[in-house]
Amino acid sequence: FIMMRKMRRKWWIAGLLQALAVWNIIEAQIRYTIPEELNEGTVVGNIAKDLDLKLSEVFERNLRIASESGKQYFGVDSAKGELVVSERIDRETLCSQSATCLLPLEAIVENPLQLYRVEIEIQDINDNSPVFQNKENILNIAESTAPGARFRLEAAQDPDVGSNSLRTYTLSKNEHFVLDIKTETDGMKVPELVLESSLDREKQPVHKLILTALDGGDPVRSGTTLIKIIVEDINDNEPQFELQTYKASVQESAAAGVTVVTIKATDLDEGINGEIQYYFGVHTPDQVKEVFSVNPDSGEITVIGKLDHEATSSYTFDVCAKDKGQPKLEGHSSVQVLVIDENDNPPEIILTSLPNPVPENASVGTVVALINVLDLDSGENGKVDLKIPPKFPFKLKPSFDNHYSLVTESVLDRESNPEYNIDITATDSGSPTLKTVKTINVKVLDVNDNAPVFSQPSYNVYIKENNVAGASLFSVAALDSDVDKNAMLTYSLVDSKVNQVPASSYFYINSENGTIYSMSSFDYEKLKILDVIVQAKDHGSPSLSSNATVHVFILDQNDNAPAVIYPSAVMGSASHQRMPRSAKAGHLVTKVTAVDADSGHNAWISYRLAEAVDASLFSVNLHTGEVRTKRSVSEQDDSSQRLLIEIKDNGEPVQSTTVTVDVLIEDGFHEPVSDYRKKSAEVSKKSGKITLYLIISLASVSLLCLMTFFILLVKCARGSRGSSSCCIRRSESGYKNPNRNLQIQLNTDGPIKYVEVLGGDMMSQSQSFGSYLSPMSEFSDFTLVKPSSTTDFTDTLNVLDASLPDSTWKFESQHRVPHWRRTGIYSLPLSQQYSDEGCREGRCSLCTGYSAVSSTGIRGFTVLK
Repeated sequence: FIMMRKMRRKWWIAGLLQALAVWNIIEAQIRYTIPEELNEGTVVGNIAKDLDLKLSEVFERNLRIASESGKQYFGVDSAKGELVVSERIDRETLCSQSATCLLPLEAIVENPLQLYRVEIEIQDINDNSPVFQNKENILNIAESTAPGARFRLEAAQDPDVGSNSLRTYTLSKNEHFVLDIKTETDGMKVPELVLESSLDREKQPVHKLILTALDGGDPVRSGTTLIKIIVEDINDNEPQFELQTYKASVQESAAAGVTVVTIKATDLDEGINGEIQYYFGVHTPDQVKEVFSVNPDSGEITVIGKLDHEATSSYTFDVCAKDKGQPKLEGHSSVQVLVIDENDNPPEIILTSLPNPVPENASVGTVVALINVLDLDSGENGKVDLKIPPKFPFKLKPSFDNHYSLVTESVLDRESNPEYNIDITATDSGSPTLKTVKTINVKVLDVNDNAPVFSQPSYNVYIKENNVAGASLFSVAALDSDVDKNAMLTYSLVDSKVNQVPASSYFYINSENGTIYSMSSFDYEKLKILDVIVQAKDHGSPSLSSNATVHVFILDQNDNAPAVIYPSAVMGSASHQRMPRSAKAGHLVTKVTAVDADSGHNAWISYRLAEAVDASLFSVNLHTGEVRTKRSVSEQDDSSQRLLIEIKDNGEPVQSTTVTVDVLIEDGFHEPVSDYRKKSAEVSKKSGKITLYLIISLASVSLLCLMTFFILLVKCARGSRGSSSCCIRRSESGYKNPNRNLQIQLNTDGPIKYVEVLGGDMMSQSQSFGSYLSPMSEFSDFTLVKPSSTTDFTDTLNVLDASLPDSTWKFESQHRVPHWRRTGIYSLPLSQQYSDEGCREGRCSLCTGYSAVSSTGIRGFTVLK
């Protein structure tokens, strides 16, 4: 009795140990069952609880799910430890029509790294309706066909399985046909049309029936196709195949032209009705026709495409034999071809987790990546060996079931190798062996040690004046040789001032792409150049930066119309001039003077006669604005002539203005002539002694002016140390105001002496004013002085300075013969004047173009008599 009790205790302990072992095995295999097409976020199960993990360990040990299929259908809710659906699952896509659909997963946790096998069973739902390949099928049936004849119809396809798969067919109501459903050896249900009563082609040549396929789901789903029956005549024996099903096999490496099987059919008819040709069935899928072909005469089925056991391991399709009678009759059979596997698939290397960048101070044994190896072949062809070259500081650590870990084997040095491209080689055991090489990139992290560098230290930007505020002007670019955040740059304007105004008031820069925008519109006449400092700063810690200078040049535009200086606006809307009726051709009537505030070509001014009472009498000089007679004045000419003169600049678009001149032709009016010697001869005949005194007086003034000119010329030559300068410097002239920019030119024309005043304020272009008077001028706008030396001439400048704007005074003395007229205001071409540049450089240089005339800042004129 005691021995029996001991034996029972041993049996009980052995049974308990065996039960515990079975319980551990069941715990290692976690399986969940879910229906397909679940919404994203649906909870599958509490995987943390099933893996015996605490909720805090889910996040700390980085619990995640990896799938061998490459798609992540599931994820882990780290807050709850639940396995949730992350992508809608289509069972038919994953498992086709297999009865059982299992999706293998891997649950991975770290610290320490562990791997668990998880299986998800996907249950089918009725989400697919039966589908016919063709929406319309045509049957040719002879009218002599006896009742009871059967016609095979297209079978519908339903991707669902089990009770949700295809169950039955129905046929629309008709007088001649009934439906019979035949079940094949593989379980597929094929509809057959059975002739119930004889057909009469003369009564009804065409019959249209609706075939409906129904599945076994709840609710039931269905699909339809149209059966179009064409009634034909006689040929009443159809071909018959020797076998109902032909079976064959072929190597997946079979070349094109290899014969797989030969089908054979016979026909009891004679003559043409007994001649048979072979074809694929009308519902044969395209993928079969891409791989096989049927010889219509011999019935040989041969390979024409590439076979792949892993893609399709077998093919099943229908064949038919048609005779040549009228109507044609056909017989049907099926062919099953098995594709034999060969080692034609190289191993596939799958990265379960992408390699993470490794700090250069990472310890030996740090896990860099998890790797899985798959081979679609089977048997020895599917066994794989994985290796990496020995030159890298890494090694492969095997786990289980073709799973490996890539870990560091030695200390890393980023300065020597910032990154590694590791070639992983997978080799199978087939014959011949196949291998796959995959390169993974492992980066070594570094610190922020490089400052941004601009493409150039400075940039030149050109902007037209009157630009639109907010327009894009220019883009600067800098590069940083670092990576990630250390290479991300932010552009900004350095807090500097332009003309005592912050640079941010003029410009704005896009902090991301370095594009500079204008914040305001610029005026070339006020501001010509600005310097802006741009800074590029990276996002490293600590951040580094560098600067570049942007030189912004304002370009002039033709935004100022010519302004009329003479005749002045204070004289009225029109200028009134007198001329004698005895005036000859070329007689100077008046001179129009204008100025343009722009510069360069935009300030070149031209004059033309726009309108006139008599256009044949007057002409206007294109460049000087002189109004002269084109012919002699006749008695028939009107005594009152009105001229409209248009003044245009050379800009784009052209700016213009007009001035009106009224000319009164008088019979008793005589103007002083331009030739002094001729005039003095006429006066001598009329006035005698008065003319003589006048000549003596004028000659004295001429002599005095010539002496003054030579004295100034000598001083100029000494001041320039032997150079050919025609300038009188401020230090030599004795003029005391250094803040003026005015040029005084002393000119002589026989008995007439005159001064030309050139000046302007700081913000405008230089102006030129010529003053010319005859001894008998009626105008008194000028101060007449009688200098006896250069000092007197300097005193004259001091008098003028009281009313002129602040600028730098400069004056020139030159000897030339102008074309003076009594009108008193005249501007000569600059080609006859010495430039201010020549004075600064200590030489005389000639300028081309025409002088710009402006009334800005001019308060008076001085004429030396």
